[in-house]
Amino acid sequence: MSETPAIQLPEDKPLEIAGRTYQSRLLVGTGKYRDMMETGHAIEASGAEIVTVAVRRTNLGQNPDEPNLLDVISPEHYTILPNTAGCYTAKDAVRTCKLARELLDGHDLVKLEVLGEEKTLYPNMTETLVAAEELIKDGFKIMVYCSDDPLLAKRLEEMGCVAIMPLGAPIGSGLGIQNRYNIRLIVENASVPVLVDAGVGTASDATIAMELGCDGVLMNTAIAQAKDPIRMANAMRLGIEAGRESYLAGRMPKKLYASASSPIDGTFF
Repeated sequence: MSETPAIQLPEDKPLEIAGRTYQSRLLVGTGKYRDMMETGHAIEASGAEIVTVAVRRTNLGQNPDEPNLLDVISPEHYTILPNTAGCYTAKDAVRTCKLARELLDGHDLVKLEVLGEEKTLYPNMTETLVAAEELIKDGFKIMVYCSDDPLLAKRLEEMGCVAIMPLGAPIGSGLGIQNRYNIRLIVENASVPVLVDAGVGTASDATIAMELGCDGVLMNTAIAQAKDPIRMANAMRLGIEAGRESYLAGRMPKKLYASASSPIDGTFF
């Protein structure tokens, strides 16, 4: 009698980025909230440990007379992830990262995004590659926003980026994961964390990203622009957790036809 083959389940590895381990797989932004108080409450409800901030749009101390976001999001409790939102050239992105390093006392973990144009905010991959190469040479640890092209994603990893962040859909669109096949290919080929960045609209979108095997999801608008941001932040936290558990459990195979839930072997009719 042949033995039943062992079931191969995904490995339950912790989320590790640039040598640091995180419990939460939800990363959040700080823009578009009504005020800083709401920002702080929503981030707390999300359970996120990594919070990304747009250096060109947020006061991190460069404007002493204005409210400082770091008074609400303390670097002692969160990993602050400066990003280059609003940059359309490699030169601007590199300059912005260097400014962030100065403002945050040598902090070298950054999220690189170089945008192509304002209508779609789609990543300009040519400029992204140039910026990534220069920043890595300068000692930065790069989490990179990119298109969902598996070949370009692999190239960014091979260059030395510490995390790959393909978009699920255009930034702020709330359209959800539009190309599951490409995201899955990126995940399967990567040896660094893959996090969906942009396009999530609701908790089910976050769950889908995690069920595809992504290591995490970064979002901002989906929480900040919800009618109740704090409740949505909690929903996103639960969606991430459910998607991760579902991925680790291994879904049933898809079938073309029905299959009875209850076996009929041994019944008397």
